Amino acid sequence: MVLKKISRNVVIIGAGAAGMMCAIEAGKRGRSVILLDHAHKLAEKIRISGGGRCNFTNRYVKPENYLSENPHFCRSALARFTPQDFIALIEKHGIRYHEKKSGQLFCDDSSQQIIDMMQRECASAGVDWQMPSQVQRIEFVADNSAVECGGKRFLITTEQNVIATDSLVIATGGISIPQIGASPFGYQVANQFDIRVTLLRPGLVGLTFTADDFTGFKDISGISIDAVVSCDNASFRENVLFTHRGLSGPAILQISSYWQPSKPLHINILPQLDVSQIFSEHRQSAVLLPNLLARYLPKRFVQIWCSAIFAELSSVAKPMKQYRDNELHRIADRIHDWHIFPSGTVGYKKAEVTLGGVDTHELSSKTMESKRMPGLYFIGEVVDVTGQLGGYNFQWAWSSGYAAGQVV
Repeated sequence: MVLKKISRNVVIIGAGAAGMMCAIEAGKRGRSVILLDHAHKLAEKIRISGGGRCNFTNRYVKPENYLSENPHFCRSALARFTPQDFIALIEKHGIRYHEKKSGQLFCDDSSQQIIDMMQRECASAGVDWQMPSQVQRIEFVADNSAVECGGKRFLITTEQNVIATDSLVIATGGISIPQIGASPFGYQVANQFDIRVTLLRPGLVGLTFTADDFTGFKDISGISIDAVVSCDNASFRENVLFTHRGLSGPAILQISSYWQPSKPLHINILPQLDVSQIFSEHRQSAVLLPNLLARYLPKRFVQIWCSAIFAELSSVAKPMKQYRDNELHRIADRIHDWHIFPSGTVGYKKAEVTLGGVDTHELSSKTMESKRMPGLYFIGEVVDVTGQLGGYNFQWAWSSGYAAGQVV
């Protein structure tokens, strides 16, 4: 079968948030653009995000909300397309939205509204689509005089055609949530052109524990507590959710991106109170210590947590007046700094993002273009820029897509 050969100014592989934004901006500049994607459903990651309402940005985005081996790389793109710019776009389309907390913005109705908006913007910009379409091969044509590709630098072969282009944009995302189509394609392209990819691992993900370390806690699956969770220099105060495999909830998802195997987590389970003062006020009381703590924390959690801590401290549940001062001091220390050692994560299947990616030292921070392969661009999650929970990763997608779209 002889494949049809076509030519476009810009080929974008990956029709998610970053890919569509890049296509829109390139199309506005009069460039001929084609979007390729292997999926049967468009932008599934947008659709499922935010419980189906899409946490599409955060009002208070700043570079410090992102992790990367090159922490300053994201500054340029974030400054040139801001949360306010994206808010203006959704307001133009009449999409109602609300702020949940800490600047996190969600659609009032459905995340499908964001997908529909991006499709309309693509149509307005004259973007062509080829979806579903599997990319079978990418070739770099060293001799720009090659007749078969009209002097273009790249040939992209799909099952439908061969597309020649001078600007190839990789917007294929990470490998998190493979059940909705995530794949390592973008990293494979980087490897093909000898572009470094940093270490990959699951991010914004639940943490697991060995059975011995988590005995009892799996029996309180579904219970959550407000806590401060810390690791190294990162710290987050949000809910911690107990699951049958370990810990999840917003605080754990946040800290998981900073946690490394063999390192402990430090959890303050009563961050709003001074436990030593509470103990002092009830020093002569006959109330059992677990019952006292159950006034401030879920009773089932207190029972299991106290059993674990009492075993560690060679203590038992007693009336407050029977404790020695040093015993109460040690228990108070554990409440404000409970050390636990995760054994791992629940993996890419449940991770919201992929940490690591195409090395940002290999890319222009202004254009997202490869320094060693002119005409090749990487945007969105495939790049080693990972945001915290709360709309930051979508803003990176919009911003990096916009940056590339200005120049491709």
